[in-house]
Amino acid sequence: MNKAFSNTNQSPQLRNRFKLMELSKTHMVASISLFLVYIEVIILLSSFNLLGLATASPVVRGNDTDQQALLQFKAKITGDHLRIMESWNSSIHFCQWRGVTCGRKHHRVTKLELQLLKLSGSLSPFIGNLSFLRELRLAGNSFYNEMPPEIGRLRRLEKLDLTNNSISGEIPSNLSACSKLTSVYLISNQLTGEIPSLLGLLSSLKSLIFYNNSLRGSIPPSLGNLSSLEILGLSLNQFTGIIPETLGQLTNLSEFFIEENMISGDVPAAMFNLSNIRVFDVGSNKIQGTLRSDLIIAMPYVEFFAVSANQISGQIPISISNASNLNILQFSENRLSGHVPSVEKLDKLFTFLISGNHLGQGKEGDLNFVCTLVNKTKLETVEIGKNNFGGIFPECISNFSNTLLNLGIAESKISGRIPEGIGNLINLEELWLSENQLSGPIPLNIGKLQKIQRFYGESNYLSGTIPHSIGNITMLTELVLDFNHLQNSIPSTLGNCQKLIVMILSHNDLSGPIPPQVLRLPSLSIGLDLSSNYLTGDLPVTIEKLINLGELRVSQNRLSGLLPNNLGSCVSLTKLFLDGNLFEGSIPSSLSSERGLEALDVSSNNLSGRIPRFLVSFGALKYLNLSFNGFDGEIPSEGVFKNASATFVSGNNKLCGGIPEFHLSRCNSEASSSTSLKLKIAIVFGILGLVLVFSFILIIWFRKKKEYQPTTTGPENSLLHLSYQSILRATDGFSQQNLLGSGSFGSVYKGILEEGGATIAVKVLNLLNRGAPKSFMVECEALKNIRHRNLVKVLTAISGADYQGNDFKALVYEFMVNGSLEDWLHPSTCINELEMMRNLDFIQRVNVAIDVAHALEYLHHSCETSIIHCDLKPSNILLDKEMVGHLSDFGIAKILSEDELNNSANQSSSLGLRGTIGYAPPEYGMGGELSTKGDVYSYGILLLEMFTGKRPTHDMFKEGYSIRNFVAAALPNRASEIIDPILLQERAIQGTLANITLNDRHLQHLNSIFEIGLDCSVESASERMDMSDVVSKLCPIRNKLLHSTRLPRERQTLYAAQSAGIR
Repeated sequence: MNKAFSNTNQSPQLRNRFKLMELSKTHMVASISLFLVYIEVIILLSSFNLLGLATASPVVRGNDTDQQALLQFKAKITGDHLRIMESWNSSIHFCQWRGVTCGRKHHRVTKLELQLLKLSGSLSPFIGNLSFLRELRLAGNSFYNEMPPEIGRLRRLEKLDLTNNSISGEIPSNLSACSKLTSVYLISNQLTGEIPSLLGLLSSLKSLIFYNNSLRGSIPPSLGNLSSLEILGLSLNQFTGIIPETLGQLTNLSEFFIEENMISGDVPAAMFNLSNIRVFDVGSNKIQGTLRSDLIIAMPYVEFFAVSANQISGQIPISISNASNLNILQFSENRLSGHVPSVEKLDKLFTFLISGNHLGQGKEGDLNFVCTLVNKTKLETVEIGKNNFGGIFPECISNFSNTLLNLGIAESKISGRIPEGIGNLINLEELWLSENQLSGPIPLNIGKLQKIQRFYGESNYLSGTIPHSIGNITMLTELVLDFNHLQNSIPSTLGNCQKLIVMILSHNDLSGPIPPQVLRLPSLSIGLDLSSNYLTGDLPVTIEKLINLGELRVSQNRLSGLLPNNLGSCVSLTKLFLDGNLFEGSIPSSLSSERGLEALDVSSNNLSGRIPRFLVSFGALKYLNLSFNGFDGEIPSEGVFKNASATFVSGNNKLCGGIPEFHLSRCNSEASSSTSLKLKIAIVFGILGLVLVFSFILIIWFRKKKEYQPTTTGPENSLLHLSYQSILRATDGFSQQNLLGSGSFGSVYKGILEEGGATIAVKVLNLLNRGAPKSFMVECEALKNIRHRNLVKVLTAISGADYQGNDFKALVYEFMVNGSLEDWLHPSTCINELEMMRNLDFIQRVNVAIDVAHALEYLHHSCETSIIHCDLKPSNILLDKEMVGHLSDFGIAKILSEDELNNSANQSSSLGLRGTIGYAPPEYGMGGELSTKGDVYSYGILLLEMFTGKRPTHDMFKEGYSIRNFVAAALPNRASEIIDPILLQERAIQGTLANITLNDRHLQHLNSIFEIGLDCSVESASERMDMSDVVSKLCPIRNKLLHSTRLPRERQTLYAAQSAGIR
């Protein structure tokens, strides 16, 4: 799951994929226990028959020693819910007591069988006085304390069964004196200490099972002397050391299970030749050693063979394919490599687990063994993932037996399409295809798999539409398809999947609205993640049905409108991420019900109004991001707002107050609320009278004032009201120290306002340049309707006169602390050494490229009239403190309606602006018309520059040889040779970019980026890409890079959240 819900160590969903291995082990042990109980019940019933016969016989005297021993046993019983001990009284002979069997000849106790009777207490040492006892069966009770060593006096004892009790302490070493013992079952107790080596003297022993205790130490080599031993079960303890070589002598051994200990070393070769073995399980230990492909495994009767979860290397022995009785074969979670042999002869196989190794060579032919699994009529589970398998997804999987329940091929290098015939596996319950190289669509007949509960297909190259037939899978509980190229809308039929608890569709190319049916699934409890797509529309009001949902993520889409008032109905939410959309209005008051919220992110939207006070009372809130909205008023100083590392409020220019770390201006004191209503009314009427008297005078005064000093205008009632004087003071008289740069239409200065200390950027237009006044008016007109998170925000516009009476026109921008992309790609030689060392890593460059693409897409396609930038270059791309790219200087571009795009008769002030040498398209140099395709050309050149580190005006590019020729000549095989050397230096120094610059998969992405740059910069304007296409191609590349390098998608502001375990 994204990924986003777990983040994270192996996810619970992946661990569940291996549950059958554990279930199989449990089933085996349970079968043994059930068999023993079955035998015990028969014996118990027989004893009742004997009791019936005894009742009809004359009363016999018996032995007082046995009677006293039994009474002492009874005295130690502290719990008897079934009142079994009530029959143990003097009214009947002790041989007739419940659970007691006596011999006919001497009337001595031979069997004590009290299993499954809910008895509790400790074992009396007087039990050692039952000298004729052959069977002691107390399984399934609650006996506690230690085993009395007096048991060692029972020389006739043959069967000892204390399974499923709470007996503690060590195994008495004198148990070895019970020389006739054939079976010892001490399963599921609390035994400690080591296995006494003297138990090797019990030559008649056939079954020795200490399963599920806390025993430690090594397995005694003396157990190899138990020549009659058939079952040795030591699983689920804390044994260390090695498997003794002497165990290879146990030729009668049929069951050997020691899984889940800490045993190391190698498996003795002789053990693979124990011809009577039916169960062989050494899984979940620390066994090393190497298996050879030619190793002879001579176990003709073996049904259960498991060496999983160890550290075994080498290859899977070919001889295992001759074990025709195999039901369960487990080689998973080791270090095995090479080819997998044919399993054609294993007709009885129902579990095949080889996942988590290094099998295969990453090429065609690795999966040939898969087709040998066809015709296995009992096959239920196939797990081959987490290996090095390459090649095409085998079509023959479609012919697997319809008994198949679990199919896992995740985390390999398998390519090709998901076979259409997969719909034949009608009983499939789990399908794991994650992290491969699968492409093409999800088969339409996926809906035939109506029993699937878990479908994981994330991190592939799947494309096309999510089939509507997926709504037929009504048993579906987990659907994870993030990091693919899935397109079009989310099918509304998913609303039929009433058992879904988690759905992750993030990082795809999905579009359209969120279906209301999906938000009507009250079963959704773990999470719903639709982030990083192209979803539009509002957040459906049906969200109120998600009352059990823990996490909701719809970040980085194009959702708009108001946040639903009933969002507060999702009372189980712990994480809510709405960032990177176009939501408007205020945070709904109903959100106050979400008192369990740990993370809330609404950044980069168009939200406004006051910050709700109820957020202060959210005690669980560890991460709050309100950045880049239009919130106003005083920010609270309590609760989460006391922690500047957990709360982010930047980019809200109307906020004030808060803790000093927020660097916000102080709030103005509000008028006293004690003013009486009458006084307020009097003041209002007084002011109204004054207005009526002096209105005419005021109008004249304002008109005269306008002639002598600048006036301030701005879009949407402008955030700042500044004059020429305040700008002059803010820039220290437009000093050279504050000069940030100069362009075609003016110079840009850094300024610090006296009131509040806010840092701004002031672009003073050069009015000596013909067309500048017009360009200024064009910008002001455009600014009224332009707002995008990747455009530099214009705070206000100033028009008037300076102190000499000259016209003065300026634009005031939000200041970008990290300067321009030019500064990062080509740092000046005059800057200090520390700044020289800074550079953009690979991911940051991809992020900035996408930011610029989004900005151009918005200018070209989302404004009322298409806006052409005309001068796209690194110096016009500014970076904020979070390294998010913002496009500047767009206001001097020509604004055209859709009908005027190619109308040369309707030229504006931008006609004289033809871009910068190296970035301007060739048609501009020949007098061609301005067009959005010209911006696309400039963007293509910019993209090539960003990843080669070379300016298009570099000395090497002359006489017809351009940066475009330079890149085209290197593709597709030499991309690593033309990448910016700074990236390679950073990899060498820090070791952080090795996966990005050298990994084949990332070189493939680098090729794709260069190809986009080349497609954008073709000579013919009509053949160039559209910016919408650029965005749709770059975003999936970024998604794959972020996922495969395990880097968070969010930038610096969100790293704090990740370190706190929030995102």
